[in-house]
Amino acid sequence: MIWNDLWQMQIPLLEKVLRTVLVYGGLVVLLRLAGKRDLAQLNSFDLVVLLLLSNVVQNAVIGSDNSVSGGLFGAAVLVALNAVVVRLANRYPRLQRVFEGIPTVLVRDGQPVPNALRRLGLRRGDVAAACRSQGADDIGEIEEATLSPGGSIVVTLAKENRDVTVADLRRAHAELVLQIRGELDTAVRDLEQHLAGGAG
Repeated sequence: MIWNDLWQMQIPLLEKVLRTVLVYGGLVVLLRLAGKRDLAQLNSFDLVVLLLLSNVVQNAVIGSDNSVSGGLFGAAVLVALNAVVVRLANRYPRLQRVFEGIPTVLVRDGQPVPNALRRLGLRRGDVAAACRSQGADDIGEIEEATLSPGGSIVVTLAKENRDVTVADLRRAHAELVLQIRGELDTAVRDLEQHLAGGAG
């Protein structure tokens, strides 16, 4: 009896597939309409909404089926559907823009872009905190900061505020070596002229 309750699905397979596909599609549309802000999880309110979202749609996916096999089947359909959508979006950039949108510039040349912040419902403080986590002490140090379709903020620091790279160190080392060689060559020539003048 228990074994039967665990594994026997209480709704038809086709209904389970349709429920999963419809809920997946509905969530994709809702998150797309809500914008990238919800994906960025920039504050605790957005995180609470995303956590509750899975609980809200749970019954729509499983229906009256509480069996383990029904849950596993629904999960398999969800994972397979997501894999197909991701592969299609990666193959066709236009489809990716439809599903995910395009990056939004939040900061340009050290100044916040007010229209973008207002449209996304972001506060300047949230953006500043996200930028600080990527190495900018102040918004004024940023050349450009964009909110990507996946919800992450990508920061490009102004040239004078960027960390030194290995290539920068090698270039500076090579320039220093050339400068020292030039000064040594000059000093050797001066010494040779001085010695030649003293011998004459």
